[in-house]
Amino acid sequence: MRLSYLDSGGPGPIILALHALWMEATSFEAVTRRLFPNWRVIALDQRGHGRSDHARDYSRAAFVGDIGALLDHLQIEDPVLLMGNSLGGTNAFQFAARYPSRVRAMIIEEAAAEEHGGFDFLQTWSGNFPGKLDVAQAVGDRLYWSVAASVRQTSDGYIFAFNAHDMIAVGEGLNGNWWDDWLASDCPALVIGGTDSRVVDHAVLQAMVQRRPDSDLTMIDAGHVVHEDNVAAFARTVTAFLQSID
Repeated sequence: MRLSYLDSGGPGPIILALHALWMEATSFEAVTRRLFPNWRVIALDQRGHGRSDHARDYSRAAFVGDIGALLDHLQIEDPVLLMGNSLGGTNAFQFAARYPSRVRAMIIEEAAAEEHGGFDFLQTWSGNFPGKLDVAQAVGDRLYWSVAASVRQTSDGYIFAFNAHDMIAVGEGLNGNWWDDWLASDCPALVIGGTDSRVVDHAVLQAMVQRRPDSDLTMIDAGHVVHEDNVAAFARTVTAFLQSID
């Protein structure tokens, strides 16, 4: 299968950015502009999302394997910084658990070491929609902003770049106890939570930094996708962390 990615280029150290469920690499464009040129940001459309191919396998192992495949494709041998939001955050710390020598540090944004979400509401996102207003009504005001970049116009109407049933499978695959993976690596880690998020239990984020050495938690005035909700504060927090590990 083919994977799509965005690469800011430049000579700076590499940040590999991994988006949240049903979102895309374009989610990181605003924060990339603030980090460039000091850092080279490579944002992956994870399998089933954006311009990457849909897949038959949405297992944890498949997502983790894609990170390694991208680094191999780009011939990146030095350890990189992983920055992941939600789905991407879980993939990031699971990759670090399996390949610690390839990870310099982690920024884990709204991704918990244990998850118990429900995703049946995505059933209403499948199929073709006559117009964008129909898409917005199916998704609802609270979440439409997060899927707007994934809406595609076809000769039969509007669809999502992702398959809604695939997203249910991906979401359900995130459910579980991932503490062993979180605690398996020892690189510096910054955990970021959104004060207004209704997705992640902030008590779990606090426990994550308490139980893992060289880990810190920063709460930012934002929702679940902190790097879009409050770009300026996210970029300042990340920049300070990056400077601390230089």
